[in-house]
Amino acid sequence: MTDLSTLWAVGLPLAGAGAGGGLGYAKVRAPRVFWAVAGLPVARVRFAVTYRATMDVCGLTVQPSRLRAFLIRNVARRSDVQPVPPKVRRVRGSSTGMRVTLRLPAGLEPADVVAASERLRHAWGVHSITVFETKPGFVELRMTGYDVLRRVKMPRKLPSGPMTVTVALREDGTAFVRDYLKVPHALTLGANQSGKSMYQRNLVAGLARLRVALVGIDCKRGVEQRGYAPRLSALAMTPETASGLLDALVGEMEDRFDLLSDYGAADVWALPEDVRPVPIVVLVDEVAELFLVASKKEEDRRDRMVMQMIRLGQMARAAGMYLEICGQRFGSDLGKGATTLRAQLTGRVVHRVNDKQTADMGLGDIAPDAVMAVTAIPPDLPGVAVAGDSSGGWSRIRTPELSAAKAAAVCAEYAYLTPALPALASYRPAVSASAWSAGSAPLAKPTPATP
Repeated sequence: MTDLSTLWAVGLPLAGAGAGGGLGYAKVRAPRVFWAVAGLPVARVRFAVTYRATMDVCGLTVQPSRLRAFLIRNVARRSDVQPVPPKVRRVRGSSTGMRVTLRLPAGLEPADVVAASERLRHAWGVHSITVFETKPGFVELRMTGYDVLRRVKMPRKLPSGPMTVTVALREDGTAFVRDYLKVPHALTLGANQSGKSMYQRNLVAGLARLRVALVGIDCKRGVEQRGYAPRLSALAMTPETASGLLDALVGEMEDRFDLLSDYGAADVWALPEDVRPVPIVVLVDEVAELFLVASKKEEDRRDRMVMQMIRLGQMARAAGMYLEICGQRFGSDLGKGATTLRAQLTGRVVHRVNDKQTADMGLGDIAPDAVMAVTAIPPDLPGVAVAGDSSGGWSRIRTPELSAAKAAAVCAEYAYLTPALPALASYRPAVSASAWSAGSAPLAKPTPATP
């Protein structure tokens, strides 16, 4: 009996200490496990117990209708009529947080919930709360129990589509995708060591797996994009070559419009599959190099390049041609046409920048409140960015780590998907035999740009 009591007195605290230490270790090293074991049950209980009081103090309650007040006073025989919070329709747990669907009472709108999201986050002890309007009168609170951007782990189920690429992870635990059919053109900005190159690598690696033509413009002598050469249908590494390549792209666009006119189609996706030209994604690595000139005689070339890019931004979507423009800095002082070009770029992704003007140019015209989020990105979290679009919505994202060698290896692996575009044949980069991965052959089945 003495031995049993001693075991009980000593073993139980040790087991508790071991369990506590295990949870503490999991909270730091395996946050998903900690959230599933301890975080989610505690959060659900806290939410259920404090929901009505939290909504009341956060100003998310309204006075009940006259009928409800009459029933409370005369049927329930209660003299006090309490304010009404949003009705909880559904509560779901996930590997990263919790999702709650609310039915808003008359008198509340989604903007009211968005304004109170920071107070709700602190009241329920979660890392972040993002509010989405699912349909009129309903909102979904997407809560994350920990910082999912600290250590990026992509969800298992990823969106798919003919022109869809998963690029990063959102702060609510969902995937951030580039869907070119919904957002045809985009602008990506970021200072040195901000993670902008990592974003481009993930984008290129995703595009390399699709049946699209990739066209690179890298006026830094191809430092960033030369490794993607096996998967590129064209590559320009100097401003002079870029000017000719942009002219060729505009000519290709005009040929495709002739094809659309012949078939009476609004865009290339309305054409029969056997005559549909392959989509083209134009990747501009450092857009400032196309604007800057060293002498007066180069201004005409600069103006022509900017004009051609603006034309592509205005009309190329219907022709199945899409722009991905990147740069360290972007401002109206780059020269004539900078703001006009920006207006054509619907998608915006801004990493840490060196000046507020670049953040304003990237997001100030579509989501002014996102500019402060950009300036708050710490330098010790490369890859973190703020993504927005013309709808005014924005969110923090982070790209998973991908080395330049791995991105180049993906391009070599899928080099057989590189289509032959006759209009851009003179700009096709030379690729050495060692660049082809085992078992792949260049241009196994070329896809014509025109029938």
